[in-house]
Amino acid sequence: MTIQGSCHCGKTQFEVQEAPAGLTRCTCSFCSKRGALWAYYKPAQFRLTTPIEDVATYQWRTKTSKHHFCATCGCGTYSESPDWSTGKPDFENLKIGVNARLLDEFDLDAVPVKVIDGKNLW
Repeated sequence: MTIQGSCHCGKTQFEVQEAPAGLTRCTCSFCSKRGALWAYYKPAQFRLTTPIEDVATYQWRTKTSKHHFCATCGCGTYSESPDWSTGKPDFENLKIGVNARLLDEFDLDAVPVKVIDGKNLW
């Protein structure tokens, strides 16, 4: 079941192949300020449906992650990063973190939220 999402103004739109089974709230400085609840997907499960020119990108520190946002309204939409599940970046297994707050017709309260202590981990 494909789920669509978009930024506030609708200029950046995307879709994922399925509803997330769980969400992640990270406490690092970037995620806290962005206010995202992350749903993670493999790159093949995510599709940007609008031109990449409508998307802006922010990278910080090590530049291992690309944090994308709408170039018009500024909503943080999705991020591309290596898998960090082992504590080290795995560039062979990339993942897409979608801001689940932007998913259309999706009940955020229907899935559990896991908190990651990014403030103290990195």
